[in-house]
Amino acid sequence: MPKCTIANVDVANKTVLMRVDFNVPLDADGRVTDDRRVRMALPSIESVLQRNGRVILMSHLGRPEGQPDSKFSLKPAAVCLGELLNRDVKFATDTVGPDAQSQSAALENGDVLVLENLRFQPEEKKGDAGFAQTLANMADVYCNDAFGTCHREHASMVAVPEAMAGKPRVVGFLVEKEIKYLTDVISTPDRPFVAILGGAKVSDKINVIEKLLTICDHVLVGGAMAYTFALATGGRVGDSLVEPDKTDLALKLINDAGEKLKLPVDTHCGDDFSGDCKKTVVLAGTIPDGYEGLDIGPETARAFAAIVENAKTVVWNGPMGVFEMPPFDAGTQAIAEAIARSDSTSIIGGGDSAAAVQQLGFADRVSHVSTGGGASLAMLEGKAFKAVDLLDDC
Repeated sequence: MPKCTIANVDVANKTVLMRVDFNVPLDADGRVTDDRRVRMALPSIESVLQRNGRVILMSHLGRPEGQPDSKFSLKPAAVCLGELLNRDVKFATDTVGPDAQSQSAALENGDVLVLENLRFQPEEKKGDAGFAQTLANMADVYCNDAFGTCHREHASMVAVPEAMAGKPRVVGFLVEKEIKYLTDVISTPDRPFVAILGGAKVSDKINVIEKLLTICDHVLVGGAMAYTFALATGGRVGDSLVEPDKTDLALKLINDAGEKLKLPVDTHCGDDFSGDCKKTVVLAGTIPDGYEGLDIGPETARAFAAIVENAKTVVWNGPMGVFEMPPFDAGTQAIAEAIARSDSTSIIGGGDSAAAVQQLGFADRVSHVSTGGGASLAMLEGKAFKAVDLLDDC
């Protein structure tokens, strides 16, 4: 059954405790350099404010190892949110301490309070029930709008909604959208259904490759993990990034997949990891010593693009090469352009894939850019998310 959303709850005169993903990049001066994750939370936040509710926002930022660390403070995110909302946003200097307690108790309708970084508390990652109960006591409604951490069973994701049993527990609009694309669209895809997988390691994506091979018409493999497949079939990979201990696994995938699995036919190589290195294009599996594969070659880019342009559903997770460093961004750009040209429902996994479509200027020409790399992979694998499952059905 579909999950209830924040729109299904009467929030007037109530406090909504909303888990958001404000894990944003900060510069050396502590300013937000990319506000996309904050902007993605705005519809859910504004829905509460427009209906005379109050909002307490909780998030993590970075990896502060369970103790306060000023360089991971959420205050810059709170400032950014205030600018986007064009209203005062309150900030608590602790997460469940005296400041958070007093400010949450004093909230009035239309107020927004951002709590300090959840991961300043070791109890967050431990899923501690006492910590969760303290957070739960602050509010009347729980809302999960942090898709990027939906695969984690941290306190704010699982123990808090468990502690709020009997109160409304819903998803925000961002999580609702992610579920729609990553489960609903893929469960009944328009065909041809094409998956494009890149990135460094076969081991990171073995489960999703196996799952997609059962439901896709084509699975295109690029990025550094293609070199492990080349090595598995007796190819030469030079100094390329490979997983020699995963060649048996790669060979099994090749044998099981048949014509569905499409591997590169050529490779763009360099003799150094830099844009001004000596470059050459060689057939896949013939990378000379002293060179490393840094992108799919032009023949592969053309072949992959032709498949993508005819697709009706596309899932893309992982770049085809070192997209941050021209000219080894060409393969990733060719795929992005093909997706943009296609008449497909296109779903871009989070992480580097999302960064690539943003950097290359195609984000507004795809159907959905996921906000969670690990979470999107887990959902594509078909894993159950306790953080979602325990929320209210509608």
